[in-house]
Amino acid sequence: MLWATAGVVTLGFLVVLECAARHYGLPGPITHQAREVIFTPASGPLLYGGLALTMVVLTWRQRLVSVAVAVAVDVVFALVRWTAGADMEFGNGALWVVLGWAVVAVTRRTGRERLLLLKGVGLGLLLVAGHKTGDTWLLITSKTRPTVLDQYVATADHALGNPSWLVGRIVEAAQPVSGHALHLVYGQLPLAAAVVGLYQLRHVAVERRFPRHHLVRTFLMIGLLGPAVYMLFPVVGPVFAYGPEGGSWAAADLWPGTLPPVGVPHSMPFDAVTPRNCMPSLHTAWATTLFVHTRKGSRTMRWAGTFWLVATLTATLGFGYHYGADLVAGVVFALTVEAAMRSLARGWDRSATLLVTHGATVFAALLVSYRFLPREMAGHPWLFGPLLVLAMASVIHGYVRTTGQWEPKAAPAPRPGPSPTEPRPELV
Repeated sequence: MLWATAGVVTLGFLVVLECAARHYGLPGPITHQAREVIFTPASGPLLYGGLALTMVVLTWRQRLVSVAVAVAVDVVFALVRWTAGADMEFGNGALWVVLGWAVVAVTRRTGRERLLLLKGVGLGLLLVAGHKTGDTWLLITSKTRPTVLDQYVATADHALGNPSWLVGRIVEAAQPVSGHALHLVYGQLPLAAAVVGLYQLRHVAVERRFPRHHLVRTFLMIGLLGPAVYMLFPVVGPVFAYGPEGGSWAAADLWPGTLPPVGVPHSMPFDAVTPRNCMPSLHTAWATTLFVHTRKGSRTMRWAGTFWLVATLTATLGFGYHYGADLVAGVVFALTVEAAMRSLARGWDRSATLLVTHGATVFAALLVSYRFLPREMAGHPWLFGPLLVLAMASVIHGYVRTTGQWEPKAAPAPRPGPSPTEPRPELV
């Protein structure tokens, strides 16, 4: 019943977004995903990532057959597209196989085996649908929020030393190598999440059950909740509001060479195309969650999680997509959502309530301060800069301390006693 309810709610949410997109004359997430059954996919690696997540419930023989069928279907599609002169992209075969396993689950499986296979199919489809849903959300923000609050965030960002301007100059000086490497990391974050998810779910086929909590759950929830904040706090980012990408809509062409002036901030009109997707930085939130979930993996996995976090933070700032204030809010947002998801999996208690409440309060305080205290923050950077960092650090410390208490404690080893054959010492 729980999984059925979750499926109905998810489908209803996708239908609502589809209707909202249709209202603006554009296809929504359901249409985009349905088109990829036949037409050129937008992201082949993402579709194969979804197939990989579905295969965690399969045997090794079934996995090999699935990959072979997916590749064969993609080869056929590639030949047809090459003949027709269409864009070359792969991924249709992966989607076909995932949908095929859904049919097998309904028609050839029963009981727990059917439920397990449907969970695997749902997990794979949700990874792809989450990406499509995000695209639709971004469209809605650009259409429904004609003004943006970049001047407020840019002014408040003076308290942090305007890190986007600093990192932007470093990345610009290291071009083209830095640009290619960081774009690869920035664009393939969903695929990285699928790899870490696969690592966490590698025992599902043997144990015939999913773990209570894993990365994909938090990853999808961040993508679901984050865009709602975009609607409350629309921001386009330095490269658009203060850089060449903004065109005639930009306040000035300053990024990354010249710091923005500290004046009286006000909301500014912007085009109906650029997404208002900066506050909070969901790339930072996803990379933070990726980092958290790799802490108990192998050494390679831990290093990969650290690399992806550092590279993502560098890319978000260096490409001018985010302000430093966005990243602070993104870390707090990620740990709050992760704490809530872990609490739902283990059982809610007082420590969980305090942790989530603290994170939500700090996140709300950050948004309020960015909106109503930006001039004070810019005027007193030595006060407000450390306060912002301390606020974020308090959430990090609370998360580490509380979740550490949730970990099962190892039972102490029994103390060695006298051997039964040895005489006990007499009490004198």
